[in-house]
Amino acid sequence: MLRKISVLTTLLLAYAAIVSAQHNTGSIKGSVITSDGQPGSFVTIQVKSSGRGTVTDVKGDFSLRKLEPGTYTLQLSLMGYNSKEQDVTVSAGNTTQVQIRLEVSDRQLSEVTITGSQRRFTNKESQYIAKLPLRNLENPQVYSVVNAQLLQQQVTTNLDDALKNVPGITKLWSSTGRPSDGAGYFSLRGFAVQPTMVNGLPGLTNGIGDPAYVERMEVLKGPSGTLYGSSLISFGGLINLVTKKPYDGFGGEIAYTAGSYGLNRVSADVNTPLKQDNSLTMRTIASYQSQNSWQDAGWSKSLFFAPSLQYRVNDKLTFNFNSVFSTGESTNALMVFLNRSRPLIAHNPTELGMDFKRSFTSDDITYKTPTINLQAQATYKISNNWTSQTNVSRSEARSNGYYSYVMFLDRGNFPAGANRANDTLLSRFVYHQNSTTSNTDIQQNFTGDFKIGNVRNRILVGFDYMQMEVRNDNSPYLMFDSVSAVNKNDPNYYNLNRQSVDAKLAAANQAGATKNRTTNNTYSVYVSDVVNITDRLLAMASLRFDYFDYKGVTNYISNKVPTPYTQTAWSPKFGLVYEVVKDQVSLFANYMNGFQNVAPQTQPLPELNTTFKPQQANQLEGGVKLDAFNHKLSFTATYYDIKVTNILNQSVYVDASGNKLNYTTQGGKQSSRGVELEATANPLPGLNIVAGYSHNESKLEDTYEYQEGLRPVTAGPKDLANLWISYAVSSGKLHGLGAGFGGNYVSDNVVANNRIVGKFTLPAYTVLNASVFYDTKKYVLTLKVNNLTNKEYYNGWTTVERQMPRNVAGSIAFRF
Repeated sequence: MLRKISVLTTLLLAYAAIVSAQHNTGSIKGSVITSDGQPGSFVTIQVKSSGRGTVTDVKGDFSLRKLEPGTYTLQLSLMGYNSKEQDVTVSAGNTTQVQIRLEVSDRQLSEVTITGSQRRFTNKESQYIAKLPLRNLENPQVYSVVNAQLLQQQVTTNLDDALKNVPGITKLWSSTGRPSDGAGYFSLRGFAVQPTMVNGLPGLTNGIGDPAYVERMEVLKGPSGTLYGSSLISFGGLINLVTKKPYDGFGGEIAYTAGSYGLNRVSADVNTPLKQDNSLTMRTIASYQSQNSWQDAGWSKSLFFAPSLQYRVNDKLTFNFNSVFSTGESTNALMVFLNRSRPLIAHNPTELGMDFKRSFTSDDITYKTPTINLQAQATYKISNNWTSQTNVSRSEARSNGYYSYVMFLDRGNFPAGANRANDTLLSRFVYHQNSTTSNTDIQQNFTGDFKIGNVRNRILVGFDYMQMEVRNDNSPYLMFDSVSAVNKNDPNYYNLNRQSVDAKLAAANQAGATKNRTTNNTYSVYVSDVVNITDRLLAMASLRFDYFDYKGVTNYISNKVPTPYTQTAWSPKFGLVYEVVKDQVSLFANYMNGFQNVAPQTQPLPELNTTFKPQQANQLEGGVKLDAFNHKLSFTATYYDIKVTNILNQSVYVDASGNKLNYTTQGGKQSSRGVELEATANPLPGLNIVAGYSHNESKLEDTYEYQEGLRPVTAGPKDLANLWISYAVSSGKLHGLGAGFGGNYVSDNVVANNRIVGKFTLPAYTVLNASVFYDTKKYVLTLKVNNLTNKEYYNGWTTVERQMPRNVAGSIAFRF
């Protein structure tokens, strides 16, 4: 009995000691925000002269416990922002609440860094990938990021080139300016994709994006229908541009770039507060660029204007307004379309025997691509655990002018006397386009971060309405003429010009003209929950319901009645993450889904009519992520397996009379699997490395006999590798002086591949680039050489497009 009393007394004394200790100490709990009103994620906080410290989480929150009563000095530091010290008084038994604001550093531009230790490309944290506050290590999805610092160092003048820094993606063909899909096409995990998203919202363009307003490019890998739907993305993933936002204070940058083939570019970036307390700030970005072709004809020019506004009403409510007004005019790049219906005679560019310095066009056969993108966002902090974000966007992309291309036609269609045994005669096609694609999107997201018992939940509930409309008023396609692909003295070569095209279009049969309007609406609801089963084990479960309402095509020429249809789709997503080393190494696995709506088809007999299901893409993926050595190394290794079902095919039906009728069925498949490796490192002050490798295997299954088991041409090359290494002196008299070197390897690319035409292969290539720069607080000087070895290389997708020879660009930027 006495022993039990003794034990009980000891426990009571221990409890009293703990309670006493808790009452004799205090704590600090707070949050950090940056000057643009965003959470200060991963800010380093040190308690001066104590050896204690912490790091803020993704939401900018932090806590320091068991502090003796007194006044402490907190030292805060974050890359790209001024270090800050703040005194905080702690009293016994109480928690002191603080909110600390970090200001952009004295170089005045948040996207530009000036010291070797700050010049890092390793930050991969994003609020758009999962639409939740998740660190890269916590996210079971794979994505890549290219930031503005790297774009400036590489003297990037168009966003197509920026994607060369992303493993697993390669360019298929250049911007065509065509209606609805005039932007460039890229291959990602075996599927064609275009850049269609800005700040996680629809952002249409029929031209080439301008890097002036881009803070970072994010490439999400794999089917992403659960959060982003189907209308604007691909089964391979999506490309999202994150734009530069207003910040506190006055500052800016003016830059001029000049280079080979008449490259001239001027850009300006000016930020200014509109209210003295910086609650209302405005940022205006503009650029003008012009350049000639490296071929015998061709040119492009563009004008870009992007004002943005931020209004912080109070600590809970913030409004952001982003806009883009741009226009471009150019000739079409030479893309030689291969014949698709008979055996090819030539099977690689060398066998074609063409002189690719010839453009086969004229300087006055041009098209314009005016674009408007408007976005408004209201973010309201409902409570410490819940946030509401309302987004409204409007995009409008026009295509106006002449679209032209060249193609090897069937030998039987060649003029009499032509050499019909070889691919030597090119047919030139042209038509006049006047088309507008518009998009309206309204999106409401609620995000929560709370605990049920001891289990942390980060949840997203969202609603999305999107309307797409395409208006066409286009002439018929006109085969203008045929010219020799190999004879430089062909007298017909210079016949193509605007005057002759206008005359032929006016005289042509207008049966192929289009004047119509197509409209569809999409209504969606989605939910996603990330659960911390333990502090190291996380599970994600997400689901989307999508209702697609196709209003049909209104034909203003034939007055044909539109044929509407509706379709529904469910899109699930699951993921698991286990942090093997907390905050440094994680293992992940995901199941991701994407879908594409399939319209009803016209069948030869009523009994063959059927309702088609949406195409489905299902991905299984697993790998490892690293974020180690104080964020100096970011590494991802992954294996993915994507299977697509419900692809449309053509089958043959034999009726009662023995007639063979072609009709549409559903059941085709595509598989795409591969590996990706990506590393971004800052091992030493001033030294940065960006590297990647990918391998992809794709094939078509249960499809047409002439394609069965073959690699689809959308898959691009099997193997890709990218590398960029840069070093900048971080101290001393040469502080800011640096150099960069790198390039891309692309394996053979089979751009025509079936049992009717055979194979056409673009050969593998390695292209090397280099730059030198001098980066100071007041100005930046950069010189870049692209294609150092003057490599002759090609991209394509049922096409052959020779790429630019060696070229040089120099840039000077002044900061204020």
